[in-house]
Amino acid sequence: MNARISEVRPRQIWDSRGRPTVEVEIVLADGSIGRAAAPAGASRGSNEAVDLRDGGSGLDRWGVSAALRGIEEVIAPRLTGMSVEDQSGIDAALLDLDGTPQKSILGGNAMIAVSMAAAWARAVHRGRPLWQELSDGADPFLPLPEVQIFGGGAHAARRVDVQDYMVVAVGAEDYRQALDWTARVYLAAGEVMAEAGLLAGVADEGGYWPAFDSNEEALDRLVRAIERAGLRPGEDMAISLDIAASEFHDDGLYTLAADGTTLSRDEMVDLVLAWVRDYPIVSVEDPLDEADAEGLAAFSRQAPAALQVVGDDVLVTNAARVEDAARRGACNAVLVKPNQAGTLTEARAALEAARRLGWDAIVSARSGETEDVTIVHLAVGWGARQLKVGSFARSERMAKWNEGLRIADALGHARMAGREAFRWTVLRGAGR
Repeated sequence: MNARISEVRPRQIWDSRGRPTVEVEIVLADGSIGRAAAPAGASRGSNEAVDLRDGGSGLDRWGVSAALRGIEEVIAPRLTGMSVEDQSGIDAALLDLDGTPQKSILGGNAMIAVSMAAAWARAVHRGRPLWQELSDGADPFLPLPEVQIFGGGAHAARRVDVQDYMVVAVGAEDYRQALDWTARVYLAAGEVMAEAGLLAGVADEGGYWPAFDSNEEALDRLVRAIERAGLRPGEDMAISLDIAASEFHDDGLYTLAADGTTLSRDEMVDLVLAWVRDYPIVSVEDPLDEADAEGLAAFSRQAPAALQVVGDDVLVTNAARVEDAARRGACNAVLVKPNQAGTLTEARAALEAARRLGWDAIVSARSGETEDVTIVHLAVGWGARQLKVGSFARSERMAKWNEGLRIADALGHARMAGREAFRWTVLRGAGR
């Protein structure tokens, strides 16, 4: 009985872009409290759960007062008295109350904050960390960090078209070493930028502002940063790209403003695969528009078998869409963003669907974040082999990387998914 919900307390807080977001506290009969906050994306798949915003002009358009009212007037009465031991039951109640595919009545931002807060309340009630509560007794391991060094696309006023230029420490022995190496690359990248007179602040997720003349220049400078850090490109540290191609796609064409060119689907495929051939790239996310299922399948067929082809906007953390993509032969990994789904139950279902298919899964933050560290616990507890948080700067990012260090210390013996998180050792190339 003490695990039953006695209060659901919503509040407005502020995210890393200075915009309102939803935070929820769930209070249990025994006094246990679980707290969680909803993130917000800038580059959003058209089929993901929508944030409920107030609309209007100025800051009001980002307001969440309607979402807070929905929690107080609709969600709280339904959940009061329910046990947090039943996460699936709580999430089912949320889905029933909203009743729309994209959570447009109550808002995905309200629903995911409630769903995550319930999970935290259960963990607090049981006196266990959330990752342990979620692991179902499995032998846990730490995910391999995927860390942005240069931020482009919708995260940086489209200074370059590619949204994320990231590194993954495929040669690191453990989570702590992976972060140590990443810190060295991040520092070296700043030095490389400064020497070239290109250092101009940071983008939404903390990666360096991409003051480059082309998309490919960022790859060249990222390889130089890895080398300057005393690491071997493709052996110690590899590159991961989030192309976010839907952001610059229109009517079958891809306009790369930084390169001054417009490409057909086949030309876009050829360009990205040329990058994979010439640079130590081990993962590519959203290389084509989310609606171009045929193109994504063609890209996946032509890509090296070892390349991780990640679906984000096309899959939107949805189990049915993962299964459909697999039938089409598109992608071999899913990006899991809980707020894309709207509830933890749905997010985990997408991850489990990928796992049944032999795909990998990356648990991911969003560009608008808070100090909430839930996704780190989800990655560890659910056994995801990769974690994408953003860059190695800004407190809303570092809170998550640092939480991973605390979990690593608590586990002691825990291994990290390194090279085995991928299907390769090295593809090819160390840059030009």
